[in-house]
Formats: sequence, C-alpha cells, structure tokens
Amino acid sequence: MKIIIINGPNLNLLGKREPHIYGSHSFEDYLSNLKAKFTSLDLSYFQSNIEGEIIDKLHEVGFSYDGIILNAAAYTHTSVGIGDAVKAIESSVIEVHISNVHAREEFRHHSYIAANAKGVIAGFGLKSYDLAIESFL
Repeated sequence: MKIIIINGPNLNLLGKREPHIYGSHSFEDYLSNLKAKFTSLDLSYFQSNIEGEIIDKLHEVGFSYDGIILNAAAYTHTSVGIGDAVKAIESSVIEVHISNVHAREEFRHHSYIAANAKGVIAGFGLKSYDLAIESFL
C-alpha cells in the first residue's frame, strides 16, 4: 500500500516552532518512527511552504497512491485551490492537524479541504498521523 504524507507551510519547523503547541520533535524524526511502525507500507513524505507545489504534488500522486495524509497547515483555512485539488483527484485524503484547530483562533475553524476528504483528525499531536495511517489499514 502506497501512502504519502504531505505537509504544508511552517511544518518544516516542527521541533523548533511553538513546542507548547506542536511538540519538540522534528517531523523527520517522527517519520522514522512511522516507517519503523508501519513496515508493510510504502510510506513517503513531501513538505512545502508553497501552495502551488502542494497542489502539484496532489496532482502527481492523486491517481496512483492508495492514500494521502494532508496537513495543509494554514492553507487549510485559506486555499480554495488545495481544496479543489483534493476534490479533483481519486486517492482518498485524510486531513490532519497536530493541534486542535477548533480550540484555536476563529479563522482556523473553517477548512477548504474537509468537505472533500475521507476524514479529519485533529488535536492528537503527531499521533494524528498514526491515526490517519490506521484509517487506511
């Protein structure tokens, strides 16, 4: 089974950025743990701070991967384009957030992705990614 994790803006700073919200581990370190835990999966990873690159990656993998775990970060709440890309592809998408977006600022309560996603997981820290993977198994 081929699954890709796509992370959006500022998630390259995990472990450094606001550790009280996002934790103290880098995503690369966490990805190693995921790969060790889910050895039967072909698990890949992509991160970009650029909206168009995220859309391009969704187009690239959205017809051949079994699942996409998408943490579009702030673009979740602003990008009609990413929402449209999720709607246009065939692969199932799970929207993931490390923090509980509904316990944060009001603008974070709306998602342009959720309506076209298989599901949404938020608020479980990096464990949100584990839960998303489990939903595909």
